[in-house]
Amino acid sequence: QVHLDESGGGLVQAGGSLRVSCAASGLAIKFYTLSWFRQAPGKEREFVVGTTPNAGSASSADSVKGRFTISRDTAKNTMYLQMNSLESEDTAVYYCAARHYEGPSSPPRFESESEYTYWGQGTQVTVSS
Repeated sequence: QVHLDESGGGLVQAGGSLRVSCAASGLAIKFYTLSWFRQAPGKEREFVVGTTPNAGSASSADSVKGRFTISRDTAKNTMYLQMNSLESEDTAVYYCAARHYEGPSSPPRFESESEYTYWGQGTQVTVSS
């Protein structure tokens, strides 16, 4: 059974940094496209950042470019989202998501939620201004 378990959310001041983690079990993340989504209060869930294995392809939302970075540690089977220069608009529940990578002939549509097979339960990030 596959589980994606986020952790590391919390309260941080504007301008600060935070790293959230997503530990995977039941799958090997080295074979998966991994992404982070978020859902702010009263808004729909939106794509934040994603990457294929070996970072062959990556994408990020314009609102987080230059501030947020996705990474993975295959030895720990864990993915991370490093968030810097946080703004109050970044307040949201953050979700990790995974989709088996089918190779360069079948590139993922990072922003499409329906592309992803597995989801975490979410972790709350609150940025105080």
